[in-house]
Amino acid sequence: MDEKIKNTKISVIGAGSWGTAIANLLALKGFHINLWSYEEDVCIGINTKNENEAYLPGIKLSKKINATTSIEEALNNKNLVVMVVPSHVMRDVCIKIAPYANENMVFISASKGIENESFKTMSTIIQETISASSKTKIGVLSGPSFAKELSMLKPTVVTIASEDMYTATYLQQVFASSYFRVYTSDDILGVEIGGAVKNVIAIASGIVDGMGYGLNTRAALITRGLAEIRRIGVALGANPHTFSGLSGVGDLILTCTGNLSRNHTVGEKLGQGKKLDDILKEMRMVAEGIKTAKSVYYLGKKLEIDLPICEEVYKIIYENKKPELSGNALMTRSLKQEIDFDIY
Repeated sequence: MDEKIKNTKISVIGAGSWGTAIANLLALKGFHINLWSYEEDVCIGINTKNENEAYLPGIKLSKKINATTSIEEALNNKNLVVMVVPSHVMRDVCIKIAPYANENMVFISASKGIENESFKTMSTIIQETISASSKTKIGVLSGPSFAKELSMLKPTVVTIASEDMYTATYLQQVFASSYFRVYTSDDILGVEIGGAVKNVIAIASGIVDGMGYGLNTRAALITRGLAEIRRIGVALGANPHTFSGLSGVGDLILTCTGNLSRNHTVGEKLGQGKKLDDILKEMRMVAEGIKTAKSVYYLGKKLEIDLPICEEVYKIIYENKKPELSGNALMTRSLKQEIDFDIY
């Protein structure tokens, strides 16, 4: 580990399952981590029991993690800030961070979502709200990664993207370990779109599983879902090849098939006929695809692109459309100009 990496002082903002797993990954590498938690009970549990019982139960955390509910304390004397808060609160949290930020800080987002109304990605929100930040010092981390498996030290492979490859390489060296392999990319937009929209497709995958449609249906949905993700990304200016990588098809497969996926779980229960409000009452953790479905639906309208799966997920969640009607709508829609491998 070279001197610059060794001297990195890290704050992780967000103590959900993923934020806690990332904090622990970095702490096990030898970094002393300040972990900001919105919830005081979570903070107390981490500091007294070395465990996040609410979001990552059963995992013993490194003693090099210091949890705090103070943004100021979390950022004190730090030069790398890892943002792992739910996407719908990213802007508010960044506004709270801004007074304590400085131009030497590097920011990396490990949150996946697209903001409602503005349709902005998390890196854009960071840049907009924290004046001390700059494009060259912002990165994103995405890829097929469940918090529980990472915290159990199971081999995990992700992508870190930044518009500045020096920043991407620096972040790669900070995060990489013997069980956490990191690839780099300069397509920050493509990596973020892949990570966000796959959550919507994962809800759809859960719905078809909940309805008992079978593996044929799931495989078709994942494949056509990837076409929709790529379509959005290309329309926004992303590199289409990005969606064939870890942050595209890799993350999509995991989230659409893994039983640890919150988005798939929400979809499965919707497919079984349960009401969304009742499903959410049973969950403490956030399923990002619920809010992202709204962003994607209206973004598709704005861009005038065809997103049939994402549209049906939106209608099931926000218009109470019955899943069986959505399934029928997708299977009987017009076949005009439909091609098997849809790049654009």
